[in-house]
Amino acid sequence: MITRNRRHLAVGVCAAALLPLALTACSSDSKDSASAAKTTASAEAGQGASASASASAMTDKPFGPACSSVPKSGAGSFDGMAQDPVATAASNNPALSTLVTAVKKAGLVDTLNNAQNITVFAPTNDAFAKIPKATLDKLLADKAELTKVLTYHVVGQKLTPQQLQKGSFTTLEKSKLTTMGSGESYTVNDTAKVVCGNVKTSNANVYIIDTVLMPKS
Repeated sequence: MITRNRRHLAVGVCAAALLPLALTACSSDSKDSASAAKTTASAEAGQGASASASASAMTDKPFGPACSSVPKSGAGSFDGMAQDPVATAASNNPALSTLVTAVKKAGLVDTLNNAQNITVFAPTNDAFAKIPKATLDKLLADKAELTKVLTYHVVGQKLTPQQLQKGSFTTLEKSKLTTMGSGESYTVNDTAKVVCGNVKTSNANVYIIDTVLMPKS
């Protein structure tokens, strides 16, 4: 009987001794799991922030197929244009020479250069070439009509690519134009495609387009 009681006592002591160890082990496992979960969450948050920063950086740079033809250095490069007001910057881009001629004929060089925080949808030479020559010559000779057309390409605020996804904006000509798209693909008035977007000048954001926009009569 005494021997049996001693065995029960020994078992009880062992169990009592093992219980704190088991609890400690469980507690340690819980802390490890919580720590691992926290680490994972932090890592995922970091990756999300990094992705967001990368996306922001991408949308802050010029984009589009025609951007590759922009000079890599000099006044006509992206860095060069960023130093000049918009009409001056455009004059340094060979692909915009017809637009620059039109702006000069309309007497809008100082107006555009002195404006603050504007967006210019700038038609390329090829865009003007889509207009029949007789019609284009007539437009260039009519200062009032030319001014109307050119100011229709200007919005009185700096527009980001995100704002172009589905937008309607009042132009300096006083009527509206619409934009639509995403990523690096945008259209203006459902017809003109942005071929080099988000080009910065000292006073404007420029979106180079492949079609001349015509305001409604």
